[in-house]
Amino acid sequence: MTRAESDRATASGCPVHNFNYTELQKAGTWFEKYDELRSESAVYRNEFGPGFYSVVNYEGILDLLQRPDTFSNSVVTPLDPDPAFKWIPEMLDGDEHHQWRRQLGPLFSPKWVESLEPHIRECAAGLADDIASRSDNQVDFMREFAQVFPATIFLELMGMPVEELDQFMEWEHAILHAIADDLEAHGERQFAAMQAVMGRFASIIAERRAEPKDDIVSKALTFEIDGAPVKDEDLLSFCLLMFMAGLDTVAATLGWTFYHLASHPEDRARIVEDPSIIPSAVEEFLRAYAIVVPARKVMHDTELQGVQLKAGDMVNFPLSGATRDEEAFDDAAEVDIERSPNNHIAFGAGPHRCLGSHLARRELRIALEEWHKRIPEYRLVPGVELTETGGQLGLTSLPIEWDRA
Repeated sequence: MTRAESDRATASGCPVHNFNYTELQKAGTWFEKYDELRSESAVYRNEFGPGFYSVVNYEGILDLLQRPDTFSNSVVTPLDPDPAFKWIPEMLDGDEHHQWRRQLGPLFSPKWVESLEPHIRECAAGLADDIASRSDNQVDFMREFAQVFPATIFLELMGMPVEELDQFMEWEHAILHAIADDLEAHGERQFAAMQAVMGRFASIIAERRAEPKDDIVSKALTFEIDGAPVKDEDLLSFCLLMFMAGLDTVAATLGWTFYHLASHPEDRARIVEDPSIIPSAVEEFLRAYAIVVPARKVMHDTELQGVQLKAGDMVNFPLSGATRDEEAFDDAAEVDIERSPNNHIAFGAGPHRCLGSHLARRELRIALEEWHKRIPEYRLVPGVELTETGGQLGLTSLPIEWDRA
């Protein structure tokens, strides 16, 4: 630690580091990194970019999530304290956020998700059938299943053309997974991709105004905020958030799930032999491989885990810092697919807890069931070095292979 870093550590009351948390790394590096940082301190200061604090333990992250008046959701990255965009409802606070959530709730309720199961299962089964019939017995699971399956469901729910998936995935990667090597250029690339997404949604919204359908965009056109119809700019911001959530989160979790099963044949065999444990396994994969690294902006001076924070400070917190904390979970770094209890917060907590958690769980469960009916044994392709993105933790590829029966 340099003298300047030592002075900052003394002033802030926590260790100081400097690393680019968005970098590509060898698979598993970021989970291990945050585990290591937590063993040093619950909170640390990262001098990368404009500088921010990070929280990496269960108690601190849960406290932060349950104090939305102090830790504002008006930001999504610690690298941009005053964003020129607003993802709705994620970046809203207070009553406006509550109004959006209240109207969106029925669209993501357990009953609604239950009604979607036959179609979700049909989609997963069809993709698995196509892959199982391949003559080379090998596939990049991320590219050909993990990204395609939940994205297809999402695009259909939103009323968007599935045939444009490749373009949508390109925009999604630029927004969520680009490396912040040059902060100004990084921000420009993200903003350009967001503008492109909203431009595409603008045409969808215009079509639904003229001819409503049974999709989420059409339903959102009927929403009201403070007694008035939702403005077009807010509808576009809502669609942008749905786009990113629908195309990325389940895909990334599927990647880590099958990465684990491909490299742990004993767990894979247990799932194949007894599919009734799949719901428990899903919860454990969500816990052990929590992918999201959200951010908050401090609204007034406060204390968190003994560290003094000032109004305007930026804070980010890998949810894996909470879900892999030994103080909250026994053998937290180990995967136990029948762990009970398993009160993880991989979907967050408090008023901004993930709206799509019921749909995500259903998609993950069905994917595991349908895949293992067709390809019960598989392994990582030997000699391939897997990499993961920082920022939001996901594998860039996952080549797996199997023997033909």
